[in-house]
Amino acid sequence: MNKKVMQGNEACAHGALAAGVRFFGGYPITPSTEVAEVMAKELPKVGGKFIQMEDEIASMAAVIGASLTGKKVLTATSGPGFSLKQENLGYACLTEVPCVVVNVQRGGPSTGLPTSPAQSDVMQAKWGTHGDHPIIVISPSTVKECYTLTVRAVNLAEKYMTPVVFLMDEVIGHLREPIDFDEVKDLEVVDRKKPDVSPEEYVSYAAGEDGIPVLAPFGTGYRYHVTGLTHDEQGFSTMAPPVVARMNQRLMDKIDNNLDDIITFESENLEDADVVLVAYGSSARSAKEAMRWLNAADQNVGLFRPITIWPFPEKEIRKIAGNVKAIVVPEMNMGQLKLEIERAAAGLTKVIGVNKVDGEPITPEEIINAVKGVL
Repeated sequence: MNKKVMQGNEACAHGALAAGVRFFGGYPITPSTEVAEVMAKELPKVGGKFIQMEDEIASMAAVIGASLTGKKVLTATSGPGFSLKQENLGYACLTEVPCVVVNVQRGGPSTGLPTSPAQSDVMQAKWGTHGDHPIIVISPSTVKECYTLTVRAVNLAEKYMTPVVFLMDEVIGHLREPIDFDEVKDLEVVDRKKPDVSPEEYVSYAAGEDGIPVLAPFGTGYRYHVTGLTHDEQGFSTMAPPVVARMNQRLMDKIDNNLDDIITFESENLEDADVVLVAYGSSARSAKEAMRWLNAADQNVGLFRPITIWPFPEKEIRKIAGNVKAIVVPEMNMGQLKLEIERAAAGLTKVIGVNKVDGEPITPEEIINAVKGVL
């Protein structure tokens, strides 16, 4: 048996290494610093590179540059650092550069509560950078998932040529649990496509039938232009309305056309539930415990845990909403995901928030009290 007890942050770093990440550019910030510490120690052992940049803006730029050379890349940060990464995150969205951005959420806004948990970056993960753009956001709720879902995050970035945000929270980042590495040793690892045409025939943003471009690694003889301006298939800037519309639509379509592959979730006891708890990250752990206590008291309560936060699993939420008295949403913010659930539920049922922003986790008792107010 190959078991090891480790933090969520440590598991995230080891998952990245297992997925083939060979470059980390970052800047230390509580409560994500352990990710950088592990990468600094382990990357040189596998021929990778670690660099501590002067700030989070430069860190994001560094991983974009490394990714363009063909490397799998990772950066990690928390609240204020995630804010600083937004401009270059948008650049990566438009230029279709795969990268994984770990955000271990803490209390905010501004400097906020550096050592306390929150889940208040949910909307920022989707809309933090300007313009319409696709993004994939994944949220783990166990230490083992910090490992396995980091592998998945890297795979999705490479497959869809897009940034992926790995949205943890301080509780999960600093939680310690055992991982049996024999159980995770055979996870699928996906590499980005490489050109199958000569450099003379190569068109960098001419996406194939799947709508996803093939960006050749810099230094391999394929020359192309990368710009933050809206560009054509050649990578050169354009203001021609038909081209602008076509390229922007393709950016969205490569995600929207693959929702069944990208969206994952966990569900329990939905069939006969009168109330369903919708929770993610560390709040899902309290929600599971609350569900067990309520079910033991002969209350029909189910759980839906979105693992993929964005794209949002609205089809599944709408189906749940049509069959229950209420949806209860515990989250460590003022109701960010609750708003999206209300939109998806479309008035089919009540949506009740259990919200906490005092730097303490939501307890099972607080969730139970909210459910008792419905049943």
